[in-house]
Amino acid sequence: GLLSIIQRLKGSPEQELRIVLLGLDNAGKTTLLKRLASEEVSTIMPTQGFNIKSVHSHGFKLNVWDIGGQRSIRPYWRKYLGSTDLLIYVIDSADQKRFEETGQELAELTEEECLTGVPLLVFANKQDLVTAAPAAEIADGLSLHTYRDREWQIQACSALSGEGVQDGMNWISSQIMNRKK
Repeated sequence: GLLSIIQRLKGSPEQELRIVLLGLDNAGKTTLLKRLASEEVSTIMPTQGFNIKSVHSHGFKLNVWDIGGQRSIRPYWRKYLGSTDLLIYVIDSADQKRFEETGQELAELTEEECLTGVPLLVFANKQDLVTAAPAAEIADGLSLHTYRDREWQIQACSALSGEGVQDGMNWISSQIMNRKK
């Protein structure tokens, strides 16, 4: 997964990248982070505060910040956004009652001055559930097509099974390579 992307980027001096991983509570952020770090995903506790995973390989250090999504924590998200190289936003595709709420949070985030131009990867998580909305429908609902100040991608995935996660990471790899040019 993540290591193979980093291996493709080898040959440059060590570069440190800051990735912030956000989304509402129970969207699957911590499961996704553990999946990216090749850790066990069978037992996940709700994040109280934040988790950080750093991966060193072939001259790159990716620092992925997973910040809790409970309503009481969301006002603090902005404190973690400085120097962000890429934003990953995770949505529970099966929790359609919260699409409006998650859309409002994402819209507010993308208006933050420190995130201007920062690439956005939206993981439409929990696609393994029968009630999951398709990624294209979620993209329309979030009006992602109106985001003109940044590169963005929506990726259907299941953090639990890992399906689609590598495709999202490949997109991140392409964003990193484009920035190096």
